Amino acid sequence: MPGFAYQPDPLPSNSSVDRQAAASSLGATGAATTSAAGAQPSTVFTNDASRTVGDGPPSNLSVGAGPSRSVTNNSSDQQALTSASSTPRLRHLDSKATSSAAPLTSLASQPPKGPQKKRRKLYLVLAGIAGLVVVATAVAVPVALKKKKSSSASSSPASFTGGDGSTITTEKGTTFTYVNKFGGTWYDDPNDPFNNNAQAQSWSPPLSQEWDYQNHPMRGVNLGGWLVPEPLVVPSLFEPYVNSSPPVRDEWTLSIAMAADTANSGLGQLEKHYDTFITEEDFAQIAAAGLNWIRLPIPFWAVEKYPVEPFLQKVSWKYVLKAFKWARKYGLRINLDLHTIPGSQNGFNHSGRGGQVNFLYGPMGLANAQRTLDYIRIITEFISQPEFAPVVPMFGIVNEPLASTIGVDKLTSFYLEVHEMIRGITGWGKGKGPFILIQDGFLHLDSWKDLLPGHDRLALDAHKYYFGVNDRSPLSNKINIPCPLWGSEMNSSWTNFGVSMAGEFSLAINDCGLWVNGLRT
Repeated sequence: MPGFAYQPDPLPSNSSVDRQAAASSLGATGAATTSAAGAQPSTVFTNDASRTVGDGPPSNLSVGAGPSRSVTNNSSDQQALTSASSTPRLRHLDSKATSSAAPLTSLASQPPKGPQKKRRKLYLVLAGIAGLVVVATAVAVPVALKKKKSSSASSSPASFTGGDGSTITTEKGTTFTYVNKFGGTWYDDPNDPFNNNAQAQSWSPPLSQEWDYQNHPMRGVNLGGWLVPEPLVVPSLFEPYVNSSPPVRDEWTLSIAMAADTANSGLGQLEKHYDTFITEEDFAQIAAAGLNWIRLPIPFWAVEKYPVEPFLQKVSWKYVLKAFKWARKYGLRINLDLHTIPGSQNGFNHSGRGGQVNFLYGPMGLANAQRTLDYIRIITEFISQPEFAPVVPMFGIVNEPLASTIGVDKLTSFYLEVHEMIRGITGWGKGKGPFILIQDGFLHLDSWKDLLPGHDRLALDAHKYYFGVNDRSPLSNKINIPCPLWGSEMNSSWTNFGVSMAGEFSLAINDCGLWVNGLRT
């Protein structure tokens, strides 16, 4: 499995994003230095874009400590998402505003501003292609779960933890045998619901420990199609309505068609899908397969929707919470991905509504960007609570924005707003809130090589699909193509940007699957 690791030097406590630099084009390049030691791949790259940080000790994983900015939760119900009015208003998205606008207002004060100090120097250890390993749907894993009906819906009081061969009772009253040949252990004590002692495998740290990117490769899987149904992943949801009017092509039109189908429970069909497509047993299988991360795509309507939008509002959040609970139980970490954006960030069906881009672009582009800021804030406030922060160490804020339409400058200004808002909530430095994951927008990774100088824990996400290469050579010739094809770009990004990964990839050699290129194609 591919993996990655990195090694940052400390940032000074008053580090802040250089607004002027964020609004300008940047063009640092760098060279790689390689070495080999032991069983771990040990290619080490200097981060030329971050040379101003200086040469701190490689063993120091601290990113620097800023003032504490913990979220205060005055609600007794930690499971509920609530809207508020503390999100900063979007300024005009141009370089002039980016460099000179007034400080943002948020739940917490911003880190102290001062002269641009030093940036991080990042070191990389790549195992194969750097990336969070993912597929379009839950991976089929080579483990067997022996399922049977339980006579009781609850486990024995002493059955709070176990390893390979232990019996697990689900909330639905079914039991299965946990099969994990990699030394993984689960933990589930109803009297200690936020216990983080579970381990996916013996080599993966429990959630009670910080993730060490230098020594622990991320090996993960997408739960695509679960909370954001896509035609190519779950065609069975779309097939009954292929001849409906309007034609079904995305979740917007699917929701309209389902709502009219009252004989088949209307939009209740979606919750049935949520309840059955991915279950607790899948999380157990993911750990048993040797994986330690999950990428979880979620829709913005898990938080709220406007009345004119046909989506099933808020119901999927119940299953987001189940994912958090199951991930904690089996020692898995979550890369939470905001997969849909109001107005559509790319015009593709997986954005919620296919067609035109209407995010930072188009007649409602700025209004939809403001809505997106609201949803990012609400989600950040929730996942940054101490109870959930160990389970969700990474937050992908916008999936696959179409940079060629929106424009890099507008996206950069939006990312600046998001960065300052999130760090205003979480505080700055290691252990304070999630990594902020930026998707490459279908551009070469080097297009983002110096995004927001002075940032605090940004990561870059690339989505690689082999079938787009249009390679007609024999199958035997294809085996060695992906690594050199993607590896050099990823290595360069590690050198010039920092933490870089593949949030999605596929080694499929063609696009002949049902609706891979959209419904009716």
